[in-house]
Amino acid sequence: MFFFLSFLLNPERANRDADFDFEFKKDEQSKDSTFFRDGVRQIDFVLSYVDDVKKETDLKVERRKEFEQNLRKTGLELEIEDKMNSEDGRTYFVKIHAPWEVLVTYAEVLGIKMPIKESDIPRPETFSFNCMLGPLKLARNVKYPHPEYFTAQFTRHRQELFLIDDQSTFFPSSSRNRIVYYILSRCPFGIEDGKKKIGIERLLTSYTYSAAFPLHDGQYWKPSEPPNPVNERYTLFQNWARFSYFYKEQPLDLIRNYFGEKIGMYFVFLGFYTEMLFFAAIVGLACFIYGLFSMHNSTSSTEICDPEIGGQIIMCPLCDVVCDYWRLNSTCLSSKVSYLFDNESTVFFAIFMGIWVTLFLEFWKQRQARLEYEWDLVDFEEEQQQLQLRPEFEAMCKHRKMNPVTKEMEPHLPLHKRLPWYFLSGATVALWMSLVLACMVAVIVYRLSVFATFASFMESEASLKHVKSFLTPQITTSLSGSCLNFIVILILNFFYEKISAWITKMEIPRTYQEYESSLTLKMFLFQFVNFYSSCFYVAFFKGKFVGYPGKYTYMFHVWRSEECDPGGCLIELTTQLTIIMTGKQVFGNIQEAIYPWVLNWWRRRKSRTNSEKLYSRWEQDHDLETFGSLGLFYEYLETVIQFGFVTLFVASFPLAPLLALLNNIIEIRVDAWKLTTQYRRPVAAKAHSIGVWQDILYGMAVLSVATNAFIVAFTSDMIPRLVYYYAYSTNASEPLRGYVNNSLSIFLIADLPNHTAPSEKRDYTTCRYRDYRYPPDHDQKYFHNMQFWHVLAAKMTFIIVMEHIVFLVKFLVAWMIPDVPKDVLDRIKREKLMIVKILHDFELKKLKENLIFDSQEFAKEFLIQENKVQLAKSTV
Repeated sequence: MFFFLSFLLNPERANRDADFDFEFKKDEQSKDSTFFRDGVRQIDFVLSYVDDVKKETDLKVERRKEFEQNLRKTGLELEIEDKMNSEDGRTYFVKIHAPWEVLVTYAEVLGIKMPIKESDIPRPETFSFNCMLGPLKLARNVKYPHPEYFTAQFTRHRQELFLIDDQSTFFPSSSRNRIVYYILSRCPFGIEDGKKKIGIERLLTSYTYSAAFPLHDGQYWKPSEPPNPVNERYTLFQNWARFSYFYKEQPLDLIRNYFGEKIGMYFVFLGFYTEMLFFAAIVGLACFIYGLFSMHNSTSSTEICDPEIGGQIIMCPLCDVVCDYWRLNSTCLSSKVSYLFDNESTVFFAIFMGIWVTLFLEFWKQRQARLEYEWDLVDFEEEQQQLQLRPEFEAMCKHRKMNPVTKEMEPHLPLHKRLPWYFLSGATVALWMSLVLACMVAVIVYRLSVFATFASFMESEASLKHVKSFLTPQITTSLSGSCLNFIVILILNFFYEKISAWITKMEIPRTYQEYESSLTLKMFLFQFVNFYSSCFYVAFFKGKFVGYPGKYTYMFHVWRSEECDPGGCLIELTTQLTIIMTGKQVFGNIQEAIYPWVLNWWRRRKSRTNSEKLYSRWEQDHDLETFGSLGLFYEYLETVIQFGFVTLFVASFPLAPLLALLNNIIEIRVDAWKLTTQYRRPVAAKAHSIGVWQDILYGMAVLSVATNAFIVAFTSDMIPRLVYYYAYSTNASEPLRGYVNNSLSIFLIADLPNHTAPSEKRDYTTCRYRDYRYPPDHDQKYFHNMQFWHVLAAKMTFIIVMEHIVFLVKFLVAWMIPDVPKDVLDRIKREKLMIVKILHDFELKKLKENLIFDSQEFAKEFLIQENKVQLAKSTV
């Protein structure tokens, strides 16, 4: 089919050498020129290769020669820049131009939709109070750079139907580079080992070419000069990539026009997610403020801080031998801070976030449907590039099999040859996930080991007397452990990214789509365990299986299990979540901004050896970083991991949506800045959704309901307080007074084994510990009492009730909100009707013209024959 399309084009134009006009003076050409030397033909794509005599082989030279020859046969026009004209004196540049005949042919093959008539449907107004949102709006010509059109799939035989004012600007630059890349990815470059070798990706993999990229419109800091087209890169930088525009909406149509629908879809999703976070952040901030203002009215923290109550309660040692008995009021500050996040608003916020996540996903489906219409993706089929066979797959295949769809013989790799790699892949992922859990256990051991050291050091050091009031051994251990855990997470993540990419290649996926899906599964599973395992441990395991004084449980029979603070483990979960979430976001943004900038600076500094020569447009772009086919994958992965922090553990930290909102405001501008200024222009690609990430978000939304219900029930102190309030309180005026004393059990110090008792003897007879157990003078001493079972029953009841309420609301909301808004359905129907009518009128007009032409020809023929008859008669 490839060469059949080539045959349809002008063979003379296809075979001519584009390297002409050598008399053209290069110095007279603008540094920002995006044209061939003739100043007429636009550069749609650039290939580069380095002339290194030591590393260059005859095979590479032959491949390039064959490849470029075949490109010319397809109708593409090539112009080669000699290495002597490049800045480093080593790099050749092959500039590619797609003439009109090539564009119209492949636009039809790719099914690209082009305008046939300006739309008569007015743009929907999303807000009724635009005057209030005026400062957030962009100029209309930036937000909507082009009018809306009715569009139809382009066809060469109906060119008159389309609004073609100027052939050179009819196809946008994103469509042009997409068409050229389509040709490049299918162009053969020879036959090796009896197999036809195809595509630019294989040539890049074998280093036959060093780079292949479309050009940016111009420099991002200044508008382009005639005859260059409008510099959309400059417009994007001015209105989107500058940090001073952080409060402005995004020019989504311009992003789509310049980078393509796939990248545009990511920024629409990130922007929509950020908008929805605004509402969650407001409610979360309100809950935090409520906790802040009501903190002094908390009966529990008041009793703990009271010298007559908390100061008189002697607590059992927190570790064996080294740790001493301690007074409850030493945790005064942590009990107050704990109340900030563990109060009545916690339950409300957990339920609210369960509903919010449903609204977010349902409204996103609507936004996506609206986008499909606006960006002509309604009848979208999977991008051919994604379904193309990977060169690595072709290279490994020794067998061929008929494709049931195309009826062509294709490379085939039997399952028995791939199974060993699948097993290796699964084993590798399992091993690394086990390594994450092992590292988490190591951090727990660190906390257990260091706690005793901190406790004895802070007790003996007189200079730390003033610090002890707010920096207790528990808080110090928790902070240092969280920081250490975050460092371990980053290290493991760095190495696993490399290994997962390698092991996915070893699986030999058939297509690029299969490769991306396989990598997505591996990376998400690992990062889920890596980032969330420590939070799951603190939320659901720490302090739950401790035992009691004299019969504590031990890890590896050496280290005593960790206990929660008397106020619960929620404050530790908050600390863990804050450090990991904030650290990841700050580190990620710094890495994204600085890493490409440093690389580009170093590359430019190293390459500029001949400063007197022209530093051309293609050389400027060549020195930029490559965005890569997996660039968006890592952006989505980062956003989804953040979504997990915002939803899975949000009951413990209502400020998580606010932190995510602030991060995303910066993230949008960082991503915009690096794409506009630090990366080569990516090849435009289509996408009608966020793909497999949407299914992952749905899974996390369902899981978040369960995790938040368990956090409120088992990690916070809410349910025990409510049980005491309604069932055990004897104070009618202040029902929660006495709760602290009620939640602590009594232990007889004489029952402590000698090998666990503190080394320094005290005159205390009893100590207290957090649990619901019978006292030492009871027949069933140290067994769980009835209140323990009441609290446990209340916790399980709360989980069941909360999950059912949230899921019921989720299903109702999902049922009430249609996937496609009614106005979008109406617009789709209207456009389809208009297109059918326009096509019908066009064909009818064409038919009439043909009939008129045929009748005129018939009349002429009839008159000629009549004249011949008359002439014959007159002659006789």
